[in-house]
Amino acid sequence: MQRRSWIKNTGGLLLGSAFPITIQAANKKPVLRVAHLTDIHIKDKWDAPARFRRCLQHVHSQKPGVDLILNGGDIVFDMNKENLDTIKAQWNLWHSIVKAESSIPMQYALGNHDIWWNEDDKGQAVYGKKFSLDQLGLSNPYYSFTKGGWKFIVLDSTHLDIDNTWYIGKLGEEQMNWLQQELKATPAAMPVCVLSHIPILTATLMVADNIVNKWIMLGGEMHTDTAKIIDLFYQHQQVKLCLSGHIHLRDKVVYNNVTFICNGAVSGAWWEGNRRQTAPGYGIIDFYADGSFEERYVNY
Repeated sequence: MQRRSWIKNTGGLLLGSAFPITIQAANKKPVLRVAHLTDIHIKDKWDAPARFRRCLQHVHSQKPGVDLILNGGDIVFDMNKENLDTIKAQWNLWHSIVKAESSIPMQYALGNHDIWWNEDDKGQAVYGKKFSLDQLGLSNPYYSFTKGGWKFIVLDSTHLDIDNTWYIGKLGEEQMNWLQQELKATPAAMPVCVLSHIPILTATLMVADNIVNKWIMLGGEMHTDTAKIIDLFYQHQQVKLCLSGHIHLRDKVVYNNVTFICNGAVSGAWWEGNRRQTAPGYGIIDFYADGSFEERYVNY
């Protein structure tokens, strides 16, 4: 009886001692709030312009307010094999909507649909990624910046495959070397968030209609250099979060204490409803000074 009473009292003491920790967690304030918008695929069709305006208005209505938008790529509907007049029309539509509806700073990654790979136009100066980089005011498709005590590393994950007609997810030797040096130069106490278009690691590829235990990981759907990147992240424990899109499905995978989030598309199933069970939406992430974060997926 005495032992039972001691356990009961001890449990009460432990519960009481935990109470201030709960209060402290509740009072912790984020240093930065970010909206992750990906796979917008803007085009003057399917009421996409009005829906995208509604999405931006929804982002701006968040309380507390959003400090930064991370755009995960596939900004316009498609550039791959289109003519320049069609491409210019899509980009003009993009700029007009963002100018009218958004006052939040935006950082961009390029998606596979933001690259002009028309075989008949390889000789033109804007062939490849040049056209989109010019539209976004970027000198390079991969880069880094710091904000709120976090380092953000934006990767270029879309490259021509060996046949030079379609794409594959990877970094390539030059960019991998750059990433190694970028992480090496990052202070151990500075947390890192990585943004890519194609997922570095995702479980969404195991979700397919009428497929049972027969999964195919295509090189255009997930990074083909996943093992190398994950090994690099393991050497640099500052990497806390990786954001991606491309699949138009939402998932979260935690591996080696790194959280990999593939967020659903703003366009859903290319402006025709849900992509399987994932509704059109975007991610909201609150970043904290201690390297932690809280995130949720928002349907607008």
